[in-house]
Amino acid sequence: MNDQEISRSFSNHKEKIRCNGNLFIISAPSGAGKTTLCRAVLDDPIPDMLYSVSYTTRKPRKGEQNGIDYYFITENDFKNRIKNGQWAEWAEVYGNYYGTSSEFIDKVLASGRDILLDIDFQGTLQIFDQYHDSISIFIMPPSLDILKLRLESRGTDSKQIISRRIDAAEKEMKNKNFYRYVIINDKLSVAIDDLISIIEKYRTGRNTDIVK
Repeated sequence: MNDQEISRSFSNHKEKIRCNGNLFIISAPSGAGKTTLCRAVLDDPIPDMLYSVSYTTRKPRKGEQNGIDYYFITENDFKNRIKNGQWAEWAEVYGNYYGTSSEFIDKVLASGRDILLDIDFQGTLQIFDQYHDSISIFIMPPSLDILKLRLESRGTDSKQIISRRIDAAEKEMKNKNFYRYVIINDKLSVAIDDLISIIEKYRTGRNTDIVK
């Protein structure tokens, strides 16, 4: 997708939605640490901040809990929700579907609470189609070599899948300058402080009449 296509995607929004809360978008290549960073923000805790739990058709990994890590649903259920327009964004990744509930986002933002949303670049484009005052943040790994080591240490993916994830990471990192902020997750404690500082900047003296 080129710069002109990206620009058109952002400007060609479906409708303006009046919201009182802020929508923070966190994107990163798989293994860059965005889940750990998001959990640190939510555990801080930052008052009135909710995490948007994505829906997926993939099987749960060891230790994952339904409703906490993801909502695990069937492929038929997911596709029915596509037909009914229930996703704010969705995508098929490595044969599995992932999506974000538009009803959840609308209700939470209208109530004045903030949302932390963990999605990829294509999902970010879809979200901005309706919520283009969202605050976008990209998490970078220190290097692709370190990213590969992190993925291998998980012990959940085959060498083939890891190779595909590294290729995807290279492509995702080319879009980093599109985001409002970029954080390099080299030292975790520093990355956490940077992320919290960005979020607190927008939560201080918020304007409750923002039109998104």
